[in-house]
Amino acid sequence: MRQQKKVLACVDQSDYASHVADYAAWAATRLSVPVELLHVIDRHSEISSGVDRSGSIGVDAQENLLERLSQEEGERSKVVREQGRVFLNKLRARCESHTGLQTDTRQRYGQLLSTLKEQESSVAMYVLGRRGESASHTRRDLGRHVEAICRQIRRPIMTVTDDFKAPKSVLVAFDGGRMTRRGIELLASNPNMRDLPINVVMSGKRSADSGRHLEWAEHRLRTADFTVDASFIPGDPEQVVTRAIAEREADLLIMGAYSHSPWRSLLLGSRTNDLLRASQVPTITLHL
Repeated sequence: MRQQKKVLACVDQSDYASHVADYAAWAATRLSVPVELLHVIDRHSEISSGVDRSGSIGVDAQENLLERLSQEEGERSKVVREQGRVFLNKLRARCESHTGLQTDTRQRYGQLLSTLKEQESSVAMYVLGRRGESASHTRRDLGRHVEAICRQIRRPIMTVTDDFKAPKSVLVAFDGGRMTRRGIELLASNPNMRDLPINVVMSGKRSADSGRHLEWAEHRLRTADFTVDASFIPGDPEQVVTRAIAEREADLLIMGAYSHSPWRSLLLGSRTNDLLRASQVPTITLHL
């Protein structure tokens, strides 16, 4: 029996968790799949209690210290698990306020990326905050996990930044390549998205194939009964897409992600990261 896919929402105990849950519920409703709220606990965050126990101690004292440390770690683990359970139950109630939405929760110890990779075959879309629990005390404008997840996960990933606002218009940053063509196909195959007007925008330097690629995207969506506006706008992709989002009042961006190697991105910079930083709307990245 084929396993039903799900929207997997990655949440931590930050101000962004409720936004992630709301967008996950929206995406799950549009995709007609259940949603799962996943909270991953990093064991390393629990290890240090901040107490200096250094110094020369005898064998008996050392054994007693190790036993006490083990008990303290166990108690901290119980507290963290219980806090996570309460936190997840509140988010589940929030998601279940969407009529008919099946919602599950999962809490695990481990590393976030490896945990998400384990789930990949059962996931239709991931949803996560563009910044996370550390956002209140860091200047980073992208969360430390976002790039690694978007590079290595082969599923659509929605990253969100702000309060939930149900998308009313979609902008596809289209380049005619495999990833963004796949994005057009995913849209066209989902009748639950037909009420949203789709803006397909190509940018950069016009090539001999630009018109043909745009015609294909427009035709594919129109034959699936979507309202489409397709255009080529010359110029820097980051500036063009950011301006087009504002001018067309789009509130969801779909784009390909990390089409170049990490080494090239290190040398020349990453266009994906630039767009993620510049975009103030939820963004679905495709690295398929």
